[in-house]
Amino acid sequence: MKTAEDYLEGQILLIDKPLTWTSFQAVNKLKYILKREYNLPKKFKIGHAGTLDPLATGLLIICTGKFTKRITEIQSQAKEYTGTITVGATTPSYDLETEVDATFPTEHITESVIKETVKQFLGEIDQKPPVFSAIKKDGKRLYDHARAGEAVEIAFRKTTIHEFEITRIALPEIDFRVKCSKGTYIRSLAFDFGKALNSGAYLSALRRTKIGDYSVTNAIVADVFEQQLNQC
Repeated sequence: MKTAEDYLEGQILLIDKPLTWTSFQAVNKLKYILKREYNLPKKFKIGHAGTLDPLATGLLIICTGKFTKRITEIQSQAKEYTGTITVGATTPSYDLETEVDATFPTEHITESVIKETVKQFLGEIDQKPPVFSAIKKDGKRLYDHARAGEAVEIAFRKTTIHEFEITRIALPEIDFRVKCSKGTYIRSLAFDFGKALNSGAYLSALRRTKIGDYSVTNAIVADVFEQQLNQC
């Protein structure tokens, strides 16, 4: 059984974040559980190594105590995701957070076209972050600019797609697995993939499965973590 000292010295907790939770909510939940269970000090350090959008599920790495110093190191590792791209339409947020704003033809999209288009996205690519993201511009989050209806110029960023595999095609849905570098926006990848198909697309499901050697198969949901502590 872990002790208060163990969590203060540092632990890495693998949490399977549920749908609709923010990463901040997941960290706060764990912080509340641990402080209550172990009577930890108010300044107890805890943080996550890589944000997951509310509409994404999967691996969230939470570091406690002195291990919060390892967050930058963990964040820099390659990440793996699985998910679904829906073609034939776009949304302002590039996912299901906002409503469809335009529709496009899909009759020309075949399995061979899809698999050929994937090749364009392997290796180092230029990518624009979604306007609905937490990046700061002029001292304000991009999503705040977007929700206020303000036009913002967003610069391209270099990112690397190590692997991009199509795992199921059932149009308008295309399932995929991606291994990518830090800073890659899978929502932007879905949007750009739609454009490359001479159509439109948005991300309709996303699950983070790995960060470096850490896997979601070894993760637990916060409620189970709490139950395990209560049973000790």
